[in-house]
Amino acid sequence: MARYTDAVCRLCRRQGEKLFLKGAKCSTEKCPITRRAYAPGQHGQTKARITKLSNYGLQLREKQKVKRIYGVLERQFRKYFDMASQTKGVTGKILLQLLERRLDNVVFRMGMANSRSGSRQIVRHNQILVNDTRVNIPSYLVKKDDIVQVKAKEGAVKRIKENMEVSKERTVPSWLEFTADSLSAKVLRLPEKEDIQQMIQEQLIVELYSK
Repeated sequence: MARYTDAVCRLCRRQGEKLFLKGAKCSTEKCPITRRAYAPGQHGQTKARITKLSNYGLQLREKQKVKRIYGVLERQFRKYFDMASQTKGVTGKILLQLLERRLDNVVFRMGMANSRSGSRQIVRHNQILVNDTRVNIPSYLVKKDDIVQVKAKEGAVKRIKENMEVSKERTVPSWLEFTADSLSAKVLRLPEKEDIQQMIQEQLIVELYSK
């Protein structure tokens, strides 16, 4: 599956806010958006002073923001939107629910990685079991009552525990029942918008795709 491989700090600067794509590193004074709070590129500072976003621009910016937070590209993001629009319920809410249910996001929410790109790597390296079955697909969608557990070599487990120590201030959401001793979590329920730590205006995304 394709993924973004360029400098992620440019994405935060383009968005104009911290997306915490590098985890704890984004909270330090060395974070580029702290030192250069304007868009990247030769004319970033100039455009920041004169540019006013239209309604379409706001909708597009919100979509880009959510894509970057969860580390998905346009084709896959559109697939999630189509799934949400075909499911009974509020489209925007279901869209966020699908993104939160991704396996790489669940591993990140468990505190086993400092960023979603790091949790994606853990999944791809065959270190995660779902209901005692090894799953190495980051986009795998967990369901209610699923058990997500680490099953890896000693060195990998040590690195995961080190990550957990770094991210210990980040709380595990209430829709997951996390057990640190066994490095496992049970999906108690499907996630809600209130479980997402960052402010997202999903209705703007629905309006964008509904044109």
